[in-house]
Amino acid sequence: MKNEELRMKNEKKAWGDFLYSLMPLEKFKAVLGVDDRDDKMCRFCLVTATLTIEEYCRRRLLSTLHNERIEYVNDECLVLREYPVQKIKAIRALYHFDHSDLIEPEFYKIVPDEKSHENFPYMIILSPFVKRLRSLAAFRVIYNAGYRITNEELKMKNEKWREDTCDLYGVPGDLAAACLELAAWNMNRYRGRRIGMTGNIRGSGRDGEHFELSMPENVRGLLEPYRRKVI
Repeated sequence: MKNEELRMKNEKKAWGDFLYSLMPLEKFKAVLGVDDRDDKMCRFCLVTATLTIEEYCRRRLLSTLHNERIEYVNDECLVLREYPVQKIKAIRALYHFDHSDLIEPEFYKIVPDEKSHENFPYMIILSPFVKRLRSLAAFRVIYNAGYRITNEELKMKNEKWREDTCDLYGVPGDLAAACLELAAWNMNRYRGRRIGMTGNIRGSGRDGEHFELSMPENVRGLLEPYRRKVI
C-alpha cells in the first residue's frame, strides 16, 4: 500500500502545473530522442528521480517556501535547515504566553548574504536587541530556499508565471546531470531493458530477478557535494 501511495503521489507531481524535476521535460526528451507519446513516462521518471535524489541528499533541492520553527536557546545565531536561501520572507518572535511579534529586517542579518548561492547552511544573526526580549520561546522563519530551473524554461512551462518569481538561481549542472542519468536509468528499467536489475533470470522467489533499490555509482558521485553532512 505504501508503494502504491508513493506512486500516486509522484504521478500527481508529474502532472501538475509545475513539473517537480531538476531537469526540464523538453531537454530530457531531446537527450533521449523520444517524442510526445512518451510524455507520461518521462514525467514520472523525472519526478521519481528528483525525489530519490532529495532523499539521498537529505535535503530539499528544488526551490520552495519553507515555514520553519527554531527553538530559542539563548543564542544569537539561528541556523536554517534548507539552503541555498533565496529570500527571507518574515521572521516572528514566538513567546511562551501565546503571542508573537514580527522582527524587522534591521534587527537581523543573513550569513552568507541572500542569493549568494552557497551550498551550505545559512545563519540568521540576531541583533542584541532581539535577545533582550522577554519570555522568548522560539522563532518562526518563512523563507525561500533551493534551486529552480532557469527563467526561460519557467516561461516555457507557464506563460502566466510572474516575472518577479523567476528571479531565482538555476539548477547546477551536476544536479541536472544526476537527474538525467537517474531518470534515464529508471526509464530503461521500466522498458524491460534489465538495466539496474540483478538476480537469476530463470530464478524465482527471493533469489529471482529484481530491481536494485540503489542508484548508479556515477549518480552518487555527482550528488556527493550536495549531500547534507550529518554528524
